Amino acid sequence: MILNTGCRTDIPAYYSRWFYSRIKGGYVCTRNPYRPEQVLQYRLDPNLVDLLCFCTKNPEPMLPRLAELRPFRQFWFVTLTPYGKDIEPHVPDKWAVLRSIQQLSEAVGPKAVGWRYDPVFLTEKYSMAYHLRAFEKIAAALEGRVQSCVISFLDLYPKTLRNFPAARVVTGQEQQELAREFARIGAKYGIPLRTCCENPALAQYGLDVSGCMTKEVLEAAAGCRFQVPKGKRSPRAQCSCLLGADIGMYNTCPHGCLYCYTNDDPNAVARNRKLHDPDSPFLVGGFCKGDQIIQVQQESYIDRQLTLF
Repeated sequence: MILNTGCRTDIPAYYSRWFYSRIKGGYVCTRNPYRPEQVLQYRLDPNLVDLLCFCTKNPEPMLPRLAELRPFRQFWFVTLTPYGKDIEPHVPDKWAVLRSIQQLSEAVGPKAVGWRYDPVFLTEKYSMAYHLRAFEKIAAALEGRVQSCVISFLDLYPKTLRNFPAARVVTGQEQQELAREFARIGAKYGIPLRTCCENPALAQYGLDVSGCMTKEVLEAAAGCRFQVPKGKRSPRAQCSCLLGADIGMYNTCPHGCLYCYTNDDPNAVARNRKLHDPDSPFLVGGFCKGDQIIQVQQESYIDRQLTLF
């Protein structure tokens, strides 16, 4: 199975001690976000968890203890954008994050690291010319360090509009121009470009539009082939990403990014942060009366059949 940690929050940046505690404990519990009384329990066994997938804006807190993850195959998405504190108020200095990506790549290998440059949006300050300059600076520094780069354009979810009312849609023409130039820059530094759930017509500029966490991407990170049940693939027709169990929780990420879709409001984040116990099986809180505990049936997806290729 594939275990995700980063679709709902940023565990490496803020909850690394808790995550390493769960690795040592051998299991983790998470609540179904739509049925909170339903508790899903996963075994953190490298014979069952084929890949640990992280998505973070700051891997640095995890780096000193990476040796504890050696029994597990890993794939890391690190988001590095050119936005300032006006947009990403609590994300660390971008050059510090870049150095962390370089260190991470040295530790786990470039095939296990992906760079996310998203979401892309345009304002008077963050113009197209600004993006192209920033993208090239980062790409030059990450040459040979990452498997690929994923770009996506800002989606105006209701949560996003509440926190970022000045946001606007990036037009189709603007998307095409940015995608073309990003792909050109990426090719210059040996970094392939991918999109997820964006206009498939962007493929004409050399972008892979099949998705960001496809079977091929994760196989490259893991160094083996997977036989994945059909039900684990994305139900979205426009992508072929693999769905993994996610142990994160909404309204727990303190980065405070204006475009964030995982937080309702800062007060909810603050309340949940107070309920975090690094020694609990849960990211927030613990067991409650009436919980329905489900031991998730886990199975390896690794294709152990020998091939000539």
